[in-house]
Amino acid sequence: MQEQESRTLSFTTLAAGPDFRHELEVKRSRFITVLRRTDSEDAARALVADLRREFHDARHHCSAFVLGPDRSVQRSSDDGEPSGTAGIPMLEALIRRETASGVTDLSDVSAVVVRYFGGILLGAGGLVRAYSESVSAALDLAPLVQRRRLRLCAVRVPHAAAGRLENDLRAAGYAMAATGYEPQSTVLRLALPDSQEVLAEAAGRLAAMTSGSSELEPEGTDWVDAPLPR
Repeated sequence: MQEQESRTLSFTTLAAGPDFRHELEVKRSRFITVLRRTDSEDAARALVADLRREFHDARHHCSAFVLGPDRSVQRSSDDGEPSGTAGIPMLEALIRRETASGVTDLSDVSAVVVRYFGGILLGAGGLVRAYSESVSAALDLAPLVQRRRLRLCAVRVPHAAAGRLENDLRAAGYAMAATGYEPQSTVLRLALPDSQEVLAEAAGRLAAMTSGSSELEPEGTDWVDAPLPR
């Protein structure tokens, strides 16, 4: 649920790909954590349904998810465990996860912990620790990326000048998106961080590169994955 009106310019999420799985054993109980990148409540609930079918003989399928650039949707379920001992600790492990020093911006992530009871009662405190640690341990190893909102801008330029201008833009550090072609011009596209300061700076540099003959034409925004900043 990537809301274009959000003021958030980036957040951290799971890298695209298959579900990430990690298993923890606590006093003979098995806690199987499955993380999936999800962008809607339906997708988050589909993960629970998938795992109920796969692990049909497990006693509990506890879940938590956080969605949206602003992390505006947060849900959890204890699925039969004592109230507050599973879903909430799992959710807190997601929302309190530091993805950089002092930064807690993990979103569009669903976590399900499948528990096979080992015959030893853990008590409320033990359950809270086990479910929290299960999610935290999985996140320690899961591949994460930065999800960035970029402003797509078109630049129309005569065909003969397009190659040189594209090279100049790349050399200046700008990310290029798909190129288009029209009868009288080539349409170069830049993918810029969605802020007025960046757009103004790019417009000024473009004007200098083309002697004022080309300008940026905003075409909307898109969310793209990027490596986490080091």
